[in-house]
Amino acid sequence: MTDEVFEITISDGALQAGRPDTDWLSTGVDGGRGRADAAYNITVPSGWDDTDLSEYVARRTAAAGFETDGPALLTGVEQQHARRAVLDPVEALVTAGLSNPATLPPGDATESSTTTTADRTTPDATEHCGTINIIVGTTRALPPAALASLLAGVAEAKTATLSHRTDFTGTTSDAVIIGSDPAGEPAQFVGSATTVGQAARACVRDGLTAAVDARYPDGELPQSVADADYGAATTATATVSTPK
Repeated sequence: MTDEVFEITISDGALQAGRPDTDWLSTGVDGGRGRADAAYNITVPSGWDDTDLSEYVARRTAAAGFETDGPALLTGVEQQHARRAVLDPVEALVTAGLSNPATLPPGDATESSTTTTADRTTPDATEHCGTINIIVGTTRALPPAALASLLAGVAEAKTATLSHRTDFTGTTSDAVIIGSDPAGEPAQFVGSATTVGQAARACVRDGLTAAVDARYPDGELPQSVADADYGAATTATATVSTPK
């Protein structure tokens, strides 16, 4: 059996993915690169309207009894629906809410426009919306470029997985955290043909599939932006020319 990458603790609606001295790259609250002993996925309550996200994360992690700082993601999905997937040197932790899907129609299916428009309403801060949050960790040591490449690969795997289940490619608020062990075996590349890249793709696919099934056990998930309470379709068209 493949060893798990993270030590998981869930308390008061907050999931802590612990791993000492990890190099993180986050698109979440106060995102970017940093070293920390943990990362978090935190469920926000219905009617949540805090605007100081850093203070909110600090307050929630303290209330949950966590004393370790680290990158964080926020979601409307309860942590009971979180799923973990492990393969080789990679683990993925996923929660999936699909109330605010986003899609990118083919260019020939859109009307010419100079601005991006939404086919559905964008929720305000008081709405209890879902998102797809993914925390991926590897026991390998990744340089900065590989961290960024793995984040892109995780987003691609998420999109491919959703495209098999629905007519959309994500939600309007998806976020990803990537974690690497600086003391691990070096891995310079993490593309889809590498050990790390293949494992990450499989973990995201299987973890996301399980998380969607956990959140929508009756199979009543939205199949399109039109089916959802909120969402957006990018219907703008860009001007394309030959560089010169």
